[in-house]
Amino acid sequence: MTGKPGNYRYRILDSLISAPALKTIGLKVLDGKRITPEEGLTLFTEGELGFLGMLADEVRIRKNGDAAYYIRNYHIEPTNICVNKCLFCSFSHHFSPTKWELNMDAIIEKVEKLDETIRELHITGAVHPDRDIHYYGELLKKIKSIRPDLQLKAYSAVELDYMIKKSGMNFTDGLTWLKSCGLDSIPGGGAEIFDENLRRTICGMKSSAATWLEIHETAHRLGISSNATMLYGHVETPEHRIDHLERLRNLQDRTSGFNAFIPLKFRNSNNKLSNIAEVSVVEDMKMYAVARIYLDNFPHIKAYWPAVGRKLAQVSLSFGVDDLDGTINDSTRIYSMAGAEDQNPVMTVSEMKELITGAKRTPIERDSLYNFQLPPSLS
Repeated sequence: MTGKPGNYRYRILDSLISAPALKTIGLKVLDGKRITPEEGLTLFTEGELGFLGMLADEVRIRKNGDAAYYIRNYHIEPTNICVNKCLFCSFSHHFSPTKWELNMDAIIEKVEKLDETIRELHITGAVHPDRDIHYYGELLKKIKSIRPDLQLKAYSAVELDYMIKKSGMNFTDGLTWLKSCGLDSIPGGGAEIFDENLRRTICGMKSSAATWLEIHETAHRLGISSNATMLYGHVETPEHRIDHLERLRNLQDRTSGFNAFIPLKFRNSNNKLSNIAEVSVVEDMKMYAVARIYLDNFPHIKAYWPAVGRKLAQVSLSFGVDDLDGTINDSTRIYSMAGAEDQNPVMTVSEMKELITGAKRTPIERDSLYNFQLPPSLS
């Protein structure tokens, strides 16, 4: 047995793991070496949860110690009127019993009412057929004129693809202009699953995987950081998951522009895939753990607590996760409309800290770009 005898994880690996393939993978991870797609697939198909949790925990500690991050944030979802008809979606007007379209004045009114401690405004929603980049750029400008301190994390790659092309721009010019309007970073939504055949089946009208990756790469090269996601637990296989993670890892090798990866659990209420049972808690934790192990160049793995609930988000901190997103302030409906247990997602800072300390982690308040120094008004 090679390794570092002083590290108890090596001793656990030596004494409890008998499968040669898993032991080899475990040693690579403990030694800080990159695993291959084939080894990632082995973790999904053969790795027991305790083993995966141990390895993911090692990577988490190596990158972030016992820190667990959160942010004071607010979501604005401008509309659910959408050009796309994704089978897993419970949010768009195609499948939802409600239909809304906030005009710019209504959005600005929400911004004006925000508590001054809110640090990040997350703006994303459906792909409206009539709105182009000029509308969304002006929205950013108006928000910044009111709250220049707010970090604007806005518009998924799917939204950007539509609005930029509608305006006759290329991605570089469109993103450059949005940055000049106040765009600070891009959320990770719209990635879903990258496999082209599967993507055609469940969201065939949506931007392609290649386009999603191109937009994020362009943003990174312009100094706009972003997050990345994967929708898991529907009709995808472990092979599809590893392919998705591999494409993200390759892009991060080129740009280092991703802040965090966020596994997003498929919820089966009120959509065209409602016949598919939701995956188990064990599968949720395996997804977090394998993501943390595989994405060795991603600084953070986030559990989006409105998707899985508070308790499971807390459990995920033992499976490689180091970020629980934020306070949300009951400002998003995407997961509540899909049947998530928390129909009114809001968590106070005190509740967030309690959740984190209950998992034996140290709560650290951050901003959108993972800066940790609080402004004077919050310290």
